[in-house]
This record gives sequence, structure tokens and C-alpha cells, in this order.
Amino acid sequence: MAKELVNLALDCLKTLNVSYGDVRLVRIQEETIHQENGKVKLVRQEESLGIGIRVIKNGAWGFAATCLLNKDEILKTAKLACQVAEASAKLKKEDVKLSEVEPVKDTYQTPIEIDPFSVSLEEKINLLIECDDLMKKVKGVKKREGELYFYKKYQIFASTEDAFIEQTIYHTGGYIYAEAVKGNITGTRSYPGMIGGHYKAKGYEFIKELKLKENCERIAEEAVALTKAKECPNMETDIILDGTMVAIQVHETVGHPTELDRVLGTEVSLAGTSHLTIDKLNNFQFASEIVSITADATIPYGLGTFGYDDEGVKAQKVYLVKNGIFCGYLTSRETALVLGQKSNGTMRADSWASIPLIRMTNINLLPGEWELEDLFADTKEGLYFESAGSPSIDDKRLNYHIYSEIGWIIKNGKKTEMIRRPHFSAISYELWRKCDAICNEKYWEVWGVPNCGKGDPTQVMHVGHGASPARFRKVKIGG
Repeated sequence: MAKELVNLALDCLKTLNVSYGDVRLVRIQEETIHQENGKVKLVRQEESLGIGIRVIKNGAWGFAATCLLNKDEILKTAKLACQVAEASAKLKKEDVKLSEVEPVKDTYQTPIEIDPFSVSLEEKINLLIECDDLMKKVKGVKKREGELYFYKKYQIFASTEDAFIEQTIYHTGGYIYAEAVKGNITGTRSYPGMIGGHYKAKGYEFIKELKLKENCERIAEEAVALTKAKECPNMETDIILDGTMVAIQVHETVGHPTELDRVLGTEVSLAGTSHLTIDKLNNFQFASEIVSITADATIPYGLGTFGYDDEGVKAQKVYLVKNGIFCGYLTSRETALVLGQKSNGTMRADSWASIPLIRMTNINLLPGEWELEDLFADTKEGLYFESAGSPSIDDKRLNYHIYSEIGWIIKNGKKTEMIRRPHFSAISYELWRKCDAICNEKYWEVWGVPNCGKGDPTQVMHVGHGASPARFRKVKIGG
């Protein structure tokens, strides 16, 4: 039935004199379970199903969508997309043109071992309650949370260029969180990695791999210890960031500013513009020579991993920064032509009801050669940041500030005193130029970010970031 509806929409577009058209039938299933202090606060199970139709007619874009999947509604929606294009054409500055892409007929599915939607709700809730019981053992913890999240998307993409692609994507993840209070001081710790948890393109087996129960007492004890820890000192010093801190830094200072629609000013809502203008391409020293950063939609288990984007462009790996030089953008079929290139496959929509935008895939800092212990031993004085908190950055992605949940003073190559909510500020490219050491593949992890916002109305996308710990010299911390 789904394929029949898609073909019906395509046949209709071919009679409406469009120069291009594509159809996306999307079914999304989501499940979220959240507990707080031993009580289940939320069980949300959602499903959406609909068709989005995008066209170019009279040299302009048109888009319309519907959740009413019957013949009359599909035909009505196709005609509405054309009417939107005709109205837009009256205000166009120039005709929309698309770079070439080879139309394919193919299928893709996330490799999973256990379908998370086949696991009982009881088993999932019991896991969260067991985690709560373990955190509750630690005296001084006032608030305990845990959450599991599961996502499945089935999509058909078809175009008037004769592409027909079926994809099934799974994402799985979650977190635990402990909060302690002493007077007016709060200590917070979350696991794994960063506030909001960790997510991968895997099945329920990833929940078992996270080892949530094994880390409950540790993070609860650290939350209590943080209520007695010193605040972040104000000074300039060397810093070592754990993989989650590096991942968020990659997201904010590399991923967003290399979105070419943002650079061209065609999509500036919510997340702003970019300082990485086209005149800087291939001639701007963005980082030190040891830094290379890719956009890679092909790596296993990343939230930005897929077979094809929402324009039917095959997933691929491209460099954004190579040996410190800014060298690439995230592009669509339309924006790539500005650079005389073909799309590198980064157009995605968060649902059938949304028009695709340029979005991050997996934006990765490639691993270096250092062992983490050697990196500490090589640092005479500094601060180690662990478990990323929320960053703040301006609209052009220049002025950057971030904190972590916990840190340690480094003296003579060893971690010593615990620090509560260490934080630092920097100009984004100046910070990357100070990177002089990156840990090797043993420490490299693809961290999942399921809540990247962009657009107006806002679309929330799942993206990934590969990173390992790294050192940055003479950074201003505190303040």
C-alpha cells in the first residue's frame, strides 16, 4: 500500500509539468520512558505516518504534506505543492537548479541485534528502577533520574528522476542522573558521557552495552563529592577535554558553521549564520595541523549514519577541515552548485511534514596518536574536563563558552583536586589552533546527539560526533 501511494503521487507530478519532484513517505515510531526518584514520570509512545511532496515548478520550490493517506488526499497534496511553487515563482530572484545525482533503486537498514520495540515495557521500567535503587544507596543524593529512548523510522524516497529508496533506521539510548545538594551548592553527575545521555544507531543491545547499573553508585558518589569541591579557578592554563567535551565542541564550532545554507543566508533561523564564508574555503587556518575533521554518514552506529539523504544522494565521507585548513561544507543538490560541486548528501527532514534542510551527519575529529595516560603525564599544569554540559555560542559560531559537570586539577602530570562545573571561554578557531594532542583510536567514540535544532519552524535532528580526548594549550578558564 505504501509503495502504491508513493507511485500515485509521482504519476500525478508527472502530469503537472514539474521540472523536478520527490515524494517521501515516512513512518516514525518513538518510545520514551523516564523515572525520577523511583517513580515512573513518563511513558510516551508515539507514531506518525504521512507523505511530504516537494517540487520545482516555474523555477521555484513548492512543498506540501499530508497524514491522510488516501488517493484523493495524495492527489490534492501534489497539486498543492505545485500551487506553492507557482506562488513562490512570482518572487524568485533566479531559477532553482540542482546538481546531478545518479538515481538509484536501493534499500538500507540499520544493523541491529534486538528490536527495541520487541522488548517489553516492564523490562525497560525495571532497569530504570534498579538504577534508581542503586543511586539511592548513596547518602546525600536528593534527585535521581533515568531515561530510555527508542526510535524507528521507515521511509520511502522516490523522485521524478526515477529514484526509489527504502530505508529503516533505528536509534537507541538513554542516561542516568544524580543530583546532590549541600546548602546552596549543587553537585550533578550524569552517565554516560554528557547531559542528555548517549545514543547510537543500534537496537536494544546498546542499552546492555551502556552498563547503566554498573555506574549508578559511582556517579551518585561523585555528585555528593562535588558539593564539597572547589569552584573553577580563574586563570590561563592547558586543558584536556574528554571525548564528550570534544564532541560538543565539534558540533557547535565545526558542524553548524559548515552548513552551506547557513553560509549563503538561506537558512539562518534558530542557529544563525557563519563566520566560515566562501572566501575562506581552502585558505583559512581553522585549527592546528594535527586537526582533521570529517562529515561521514557511513561510519557504523552513528546517529548521522544512513544509506541515502532526503534527496536520494548516497551517504559519503568528506573533509571539512584537513590538517588544520578549512576545506569543505555540508551541501545539498541546490547549494553545491554555488561551489561547482555535487551534493555530499546532507539534506534531511525530521518528519514527513517537514521540508529537508542541510543537517549534520556524523561530524568527527579524526583520532591522533596519544595514549590518555601519556597525555596527562605530559601536562605539567592544567585542568581536565569530563562530561559535557550545555554550551553557549554566538550566531556566527565564534565566541564560545562551555562547562563540564566535573573536572580535576592536573599537577605534574597527575589528576589531583576535584573541581565543580569547570568552564572556559574562547574564540572557536583560536581554540582549535591551540590543539596540540589528540588521543588515539582506543579512546575514539561516536557520541549521539538526538536534539539538534534548526529551522523555522524548528526541526529536531539526530546527529553524531566521533571524538577522543584532546589537549588545548593556554586557554582561559573560569571567569
